[in-house]
Amino acid sequence: MGFTKEAMLILSTTALLSLFTANLGSAAVYKVGDSAGWTIGGANVDYHTWAASKTFRVGDILVFEYNRTQHNVLRVSLADYHKCNAGNPITSYSSGNDSITIKGPGHYYYICGFPGHCQAGQKLDVRVLKVTRPADSQSPSPSPRSSPAPAAVSSTTSGRVIAPSPVNNKSSAPSLFLNNGLGLGLFASLCS
Repeated sequence: MGFTKEAMLILSTTALLSLFTANLGSAAVYKVGDSAGWTIGGANVDYHTWAASKTFRVGDILVFEYNRTQHNVLRVSLADYHKCNAGNPITSYSSGNDSITIKGPGHYYYICGFPGHCQAGQKLDVRVLKVTRPADSQSPSPSPRSSPAPAAVSSTTSGRVIAPSPVNNKSSAPSLFLNNGLGLGLFASLCS
């Protein structure tokens, strides 16, 4: 059964797009405060404990859900986080349903800017681990989203146990397709 160049191009393009989409779909989404959301008062959410029970990675998404007439989300510096200073935010959010993608490793500090809310505990310190390569590896590091093996992380937990991240349920078909050389073979046949 012979394929035309157009059919091969469509198959190859579809396979590559599937791989790209599968890698994008591997980010974890965390609703801040779980079912209580971003709030204070009766919910009694301890955001420090909530964040400590998660392992955040670059590309993960934080979702802040709240009543926008009573709360907001301000990303602040470490000093402003400790002082609950809402006067100099790095970024402000006020939609009531904010999705924030984690762009890099480090700490991200969030507070509610409404008077007294931060002091009452509506503040969040998100620690994003830096993914590192094993010391004995000489080859270039694969994308952490495309590697089936768990990545090593550098961490000091002060005796706390960090929960594993959500299970990645993406299909391995696109990776299998490319890793077996089928994608390259199709691409090479199209280019010739």
